[in-house]
Amino acid sequence: MNSTKSWSWEHIRPAFNFTVLVASLGYFVDMYDLVLFGIVRIESLTSLGVTGDDLVTKGVFLLNMQMIGMLVGGIIWGILGDKRGRISVLFGSIALYSVANIANAFVTNVPGYAIARFFAGVGLAGELGAAITLVSEILKKEARGYGTTIVASVGIMGSVTAGFVGDHFSWKWAYIFGGLLGLVLLAMRAKMLESGMFKSVQSNLAIKRGDFLSLFTNRSRFLKYLRCILIGLPMWFVVGILIILSPEFAVILGIKGNVSAGNSIMYAYSGLVLGDLLSGFSSQIFKSRKKIILVFLLLTSLFVVVYLNSANLSVNAFYALCFVMGISIGYWAVFVTIASEQFGTNLRATVTTSVPNFVRGGVVLITLSFEALKSTFGLIGSAYIVGFTTIIIALVALFFMEETYHKDLDYLEE
Repeated sequence: MNSTKSWSWEHIRPAFNFTVLVASLGYFVDMYDLVLFGIVRIESLTSLGVTGDDLVTKGVFLLNMQMIGMLVGGIIWGILGDKRGRISVLFGSIALYSVANIANAFVTNVPGYAIARFFAGVGLAGELGAAITLVSEILKKEARGYGTTIVASVGIMGSVTAGFVGDHFSWKWAYIFGGLLGLVLLAMRAKMLESGMFKSVQSNLAIKRGDFLSLFTNRSRFLKYLRCILIGLPMWFVVGILIILSPEFAVILGIKGNVSAGNSIMYAYSGLVLGDLLSGFSSQIFKSRKKIILVFLLLTSLFVVVYLNSANLSVNAFYALCFVMGISIGYWAVFVTIASEQFGTNLRATVTTSVPNFVRGGVVLITLSFEALKSTFGLIGSAYIVGFTTIIIALVALFFMEETYHKDLDYLEE
């Protein structure tokens, strides 16, 4: 096979290394905890005495607390990643959310639940950005897309595992299991090595690193940062509204049978794994991040319409639709890769860690908008309005975004 081809084994092989493996497993635990609340929402709140419409209202509140924690953590861990190193963030973040997960199993009321989800969110915020930054910097451009795809795809399997565990064990044991997984992974990280790019920057005290405010003091840099965030909004609209609230949508749509949020999440994230593999490898084969994200945004638009018109389906057909919808939003690997490639080494961790968390934090605005519109336009109408608003915004942001496949990452932001 011609080694100049971007999909040759010579280019793919470097992506299979210890650092990529451990980063992938860390994101696996991260994603397990990230979606676990959506799976055990009804069971856990019911056991705390929440009933009726409060199951949705309190559920949205707790999800928002988790996402606010991720917003805060995204900034903190991003800055630390550029100041102290990528490895230190990988250790600190997993330690925090592992402890918070275990504590979550022992809450006795909604306020306590909210505090636990907030700190879990802070911890969860650091994992993906630090992992993607590290993998992007240790691999050459011919392999880095494969490396980040492996991290994202293996990581998202944690969501599928959460669906299985959440459906077969009590919500308390599901949280404890996630916390213990994280603590076990800490031991594996002892042998991980820091990025050479970061070490060269770290040794030069004249270089300003992790300056989060600098993302807002330069118009061009701010717009570039904002575009990175906006292209990811449709993914979390689908997950945060259509999938997590699938039991409520199933009632309105007349789905024949009982729809479980855990199963919907499991099928959607199984599709997302496949979508991530397809989008990540396609971005390497076609040497373009932008074109692949465009294709997946158009697919997302199509399947949002299909989902919101899926009246009277069987439960199995509805779950199949969740799976296909998961494929359509499976550009997460390319999304985080393009964010990492947009900025120099002295700001890369700050951006790559904060961008996914600002997108996740965008769920707060998405859910609040959805709740505000629901009383006027109903569940389906408000989903159409909020969903297509996020998709149109993402398409505009993508249009003005720089193509970064060929970019050399060994440079600094001035």
